[in-house]
Amino acid sequence: MSVYAILFYAIAVFILASTAIAVTRRHLVHAAVFLALSFFGSAMLFYLLGAPLLAMLEVIVYVGAIMVLFLFVIMMVEVKGKDSGVLTRGQQAAAALLGIVYVAAAVMLVRAAAAGGNAALQAAVAEPAVFGEYLFRQHWLSIEIASFLLLIALMGVLHLGRDIRRRQTGKENAS
Repeated sequence: MSVYAILFYAIAVFILASTAIAVTRRHLVHAAVFLALSFFGSAMLFYLLGAPLLAMLEVIVYVGAIMVLFLFVIMMVEVKGKDSGVLTRGQQAAAALLGIVYVAAAVMLVRAAAAGGNAALQAAVAEPAVFGEYLFRQHWLSIEIASFLLLIALMGVLHLGRDIRRRQTGKENAS
């Protein structure tokens, strides 16, 4: 096994472990931190596979922007729910069914790929300038819509945070 294969599998295990920990955490800030670690692992995987631009975009967009927005929402809204930790039978059955469907689909995809042979894929390499030109010439509307949605989400969080602060200061003044 080559060094690249060992690194690939080590990074894949890191991504799976950090994502599993993120999904199972009850504390939202801890879940967001482990999800950021998972995004870093994905960036390492992109870099290992020869796509440094995608690795950089993963870190800048997902870890730098999206995760900061998630943490901002978590801190501003201050979610306080019940901490039961026990799933109902219906939720357990639905999770088990979805897990079985996912594993069956993965097995079918691996078998179909193995039947196709060992044809090597051609690497597609694009310079960042060419990629940026393509992205902003062909998909400018999608980029504008995404940025507008992020702006709306940020304004919504600020509005929610302002209302919560007003209620908290109103309770303190009434005391």
